[in-house]
Amino acid sequence: MKRVLMIAYHFPPLRGSSGIQRTLRFAKYLPEFGWQPIVLTIDPRAYEFVGDDQLQDVHPDVGVYRAPGLDTARQLSIRGRYPAFLARPDRWKSWWLGGVPMGLALVRKLRPDALWSTYPIATAHAIGNTLQRITRIPWIADFRDPMAQDGYPPDPRTWASFKKIEENVAARAARLVFTTPSARRTYDARYGGGAPERFVLIENGYDEETFPDTNVDAAPLDAATRTLLHSGIVYPDERDPSALIAALQQLKRSGTLKVHPLRVRFRAAVHDDLLRSLARKHDVEDMVEIAPPLPYRDAICEMTRADGLLVLQAANCNEQIPAKLYEYIRSGRPIVALTDAAGDTAATLRDAGFAGIAPLDDANAITRLLERYLASPGSFQAAEAQDVTRHSRRSRAGELAALLNAVTS
Repeated sequence: MKRVLMIAYHFPPLRGSSGIQRTLRFAKYLPEFGWQPIVLTIDPRAYEFVGDDQLQDVHPDVGVYRAPGLDTARQLSIRGRYPAFLARPDRWKSWWLGGVPMGLALVRKLRPDALWSTYPIATAHAIGNTLQRITRIPWIADFRDPMAQDGYPPDPRTWASFKKIEENVAARAARLVFTTPSARRTYDARYGGGAPERFVLIENGYDEETFPDTNVDAAPLDAATRTLLHSGIVYPDERDPSALIAALQQLKRSGTLKVHPLRVRFRAAVHDDLLRSLARKHDVEDMVEIAPPLPYRDAICEMTRADGLLVLQAANCNEQIPAKLYEYIRSGRPIVALTDAAGDTAATLRDAGFAGIAPLDDANAITRLLERYLASPGSFQAAEAQDVTRHSRRSRAGELAALLNAVTS
């Protein structure tokens, strides 16, 4: 069996990030396709939030090596202040100092046939670049999100560090992998140079084994009130809930909710104060529920019991697709999507047969969409039966294995 050294910041026992799933499930399923993973991650002390609920998903045959590294903002600051250069390209810059020596030791000891690193965090690609430059082992660079974008990161020096890492990746990586079609096209246009085969699409997905038994009749979350669930972080810019909360106020004033009671549950939103402030401002505190994080499998079970699932994605993220969208699709529940119709998130939903879409920043359009949902939730499910297995993590691991075979042949 061939071996791949996988460099990833997001890995158990980190808690509260959907980014864990990509590396975790690749590592789980790659052996089925002839590749043995070796995971190089960061010491858990660098994580702000940890939990052991996903450690059980790390296969015992997968070697996991944790290199020293610290969070600059939490562990290298004095009264909350620290030199900015210690957080470029990100707050885990010190991981490079531990990751490179450990990576080289693993190369000498275990002789991997390929390297794989995943962004974010940018330092993972910095480690991958250094290891490839020294060892000349074929390297696949995985981009879960685009890096240097117009206006992001906002700090010019951080942006420049992102751009430099991007350029190193484009110069040294055998393949660049993206999770959305638009991001792949953007990087092909930026760095392709007549070699489009180097820019590859491998989307995110869902893991069938994390879903509850479909033969079990799961009770709804609340029999008296329809629950619309948003599971995951609500970013103030990229997933701004302001127009949604204003739409809830319009529904409340119109009397629609007297016929169809509605509650929007935000699970593990992180920015709870923002949601509370908006709910108070629009007098809909009784319609907005803020819930703490759950263990991963419990969060999946909650999706399958919700009356509907809510997607928030701004137009400035048209080249991104929330990782949980594939779990939403697998759950079989109605989906209400507040996103730009021209973005990849909307395109993926339409391709899967979902049509309930409105712009995230248009309160009137959201009001009309919610009125339709409340009147006919069944019309917000997939329009027809679909082959969801193509979105499985096992299937994605097969795609990565084929790519690893190609770069090492």
